[in-house]
Amino acid sequence: MVVPDKILVRATNWVGDAVMSLPALRALRQRFPQARISILAKPWVADLYRREHFCDELIPYTARTLGEKWAGARELRRGHFDTAILLQNAFEAAAIAYLAGIPERIGYARDGRTFLLTRAIPVPRPGEIPRHESFYYLELLRRAGILDDLPANELVRLEGAPAARSAGLERFRQLGLGEVIIGVSPGAAYGTAKRWLPERFAESANQVASELGAAVAIFGSKDERDLCESVAASISVPAKNFAGETSLAEFIDLAAACRVYLTNDSGAMHIASALGVPTVAVFGATDDQATGPTGPLAKVVREAVECSPCLKRECPIDHRCMTRVSASRVAEAALELLK
Repeated sequence: MVVPDKILVRATNWVGDAVMSLPALRALRQRFPQARISILAKPWVADLYRREHFCDELIPYTARTLGEKWAGARELRRGHFDTAILLQNAFEAAAIAYLAGIPERIGYARDGRTFLLTRAIPVPRPGEIPRHESFYYLELLRRAGILDDLPANELVRLEGAPAARSAGLERFRQLGLGEVIIGVSPGAAYGTAKRWLPERFAESANQVASELGAAVAIFGSKDERDLCESVAASISVPAKNFAGETSLAEFIDLAAACRVYLTNDSGAMHIASALGVPTVAVFGATDDQATGPTGPLAKVVREAVECSPCLKRECPIDHRCMTRVSASRVAEAALELLK
């Protein structure tokens, strides 16, 4: 392909997907080190890219009405991009790139948008690529001729982790929590089937904290405030409930400063693991081979029951995939990672 000078990347809309697309963005920078790469992203994921070396420019995408989308496309036209890479699968992503007059538009042939793309890439069939979702985005680049081969085992990493850790430690010190912090995320946006029991999060955090002499930080969305408060109420060491109190940028800093992180399968899990924080993730309804954390500093705890992974939002029976996971198993997994 012609070497692009200015690349627009339409980011995915959800934190977990955005984290899993990081290897593809890193590969894009390695392939085109001199290109200017701009990331078009929803505000709630944009801060993920702010410290990453592949991102030369962040463009918030806030358009909702047709008029706002048309105006947004006109504004992008002024950027004179020569290539658009659409990590988001939606029709709208291709339409915006088309209306922005970007001559090369690369994306998967999904959502009825093929006619808007100059390079409509066939979607990988099951078994054609490694199962982890990060390879879905890498394969888009390979099929577009940007990459020669898929990496054998691509770690999902945030390269801005050292700066984030420094900022997070300073914040924890200001709050009087010290420097040894256990992070806990007891929520999960997809549905309750992904949630381990909150009282067991508290129990496992207490076990790990007693070994490390640590404090505990509990994270979640504003809608998970009560859930997180129920965990905080059962913590026997200094603890703070941050649910609903942090932006994504602030959460990244604080998560990076945690000594170990206990979590469900969630956006917080993806971020903590990508920051290189030892991460223990409890899986049940979802498939850790497809969406789990990566690398030697991550450990999945799951119970091998006949109905898991079911990929359902709510458990129709007795939630056995989660209720059979003990707090001691999670605590032991966390302490093992720290050895």
